Amino acid sequence: MNSSRYRPGNFVLEIAAILLAIVFLSPFYLVLSNSVKGLKDILTDAASWPQVFHWSNYSKVWDAINFPQAFFNSLQITILSVIFIVLFSSMAAYQIVRKPTRFNSFVFLLLVSAMIIPFQSLMLQLVRVTSLLELRGELYGIVACYLGFGMPLSVFLFHGFIKTVPLELEEAARVDGSNPYGVFFRIVFPLLLPIIVTVIILNTLWIWNDYLLPVLVIGGNKDLTTLPVAVTKFFGQYTKKWDLALAGLVMAITPILLFFLSLQRYIVEGVTAGSIKG
Repeated sequence: MNSSRYRPGNFVLEIAAILLAIVFLSPFYLVLSNSVKGLKDILTDAASWPQVFHWSNYSKVWDAINFPQAFFNSLQITILSVIFIVLFSSMAAYQIVRKPTRFNSFVFLLLVSAMIIPFQSLMLQLVRVTSLLELRGELYGIVACYLGFGMPLSVFLFHGFIKTVPLELEEAARVDGSNPYGVFFRIVFPLLLPIIVTVIILNTLWIWNDYLLPVLVIGGNKDLTTLPVAVTKFFGQYTKKWDLALAGLVMAITPILLFFLSLQRYIVEGVTAGSIKG
């Protein structure tokens, strides 16, 4: 056994890490424990362990928000948006890297600059533009908006990673008769798998949990209501059904939490590879 691991300094750091983990995990405990409580128990003592488990909260939420429909809406919006973000961002980054003209460099600068613009400053303009282009309340409208807002970070990540792809592979493919699209999709795109996975994870987490953009773009179209929007049904002007809202929150975050936990290691690997090699 390596006794150096138990030096006083290491022991203090371990205790501090454990306390920090407890602080970050405490919201999960509050959400899970209160999701199976009655409303009276939540208002009386939200931090206590449930005395009686109200599993019926979940069945009530299932019916109240039409969970299968809301889940399907979130799923199709997330999948379509992520597919388009990965496709267009990788192609744009490839063009910028392989043809570093002034125009392409300017476009890259614009995309990177867009990353620091607060979304709240664009809300009014977004509503006007989507209304003018008849995008509001439509599936393709919300997907187009997610594509626009997801491109800057995704292009930035792809940009650094594409620089690591050897030009010799592309030249050999051209000698064999491949056209530009064949070179990209047959040679370059498969080599981008680590950063593609990272882009997929980051954008999936964002889009699945997003509330504000669906409210602004989807509006009153109940056929496209996503899970984050559906859960707000339990918060009225005069009443707040915390028992059902927390149960709905657990149902909404469980799929994306499992998705994140199964693929989390690829986030660090992809971002690190892109930043070091870029």
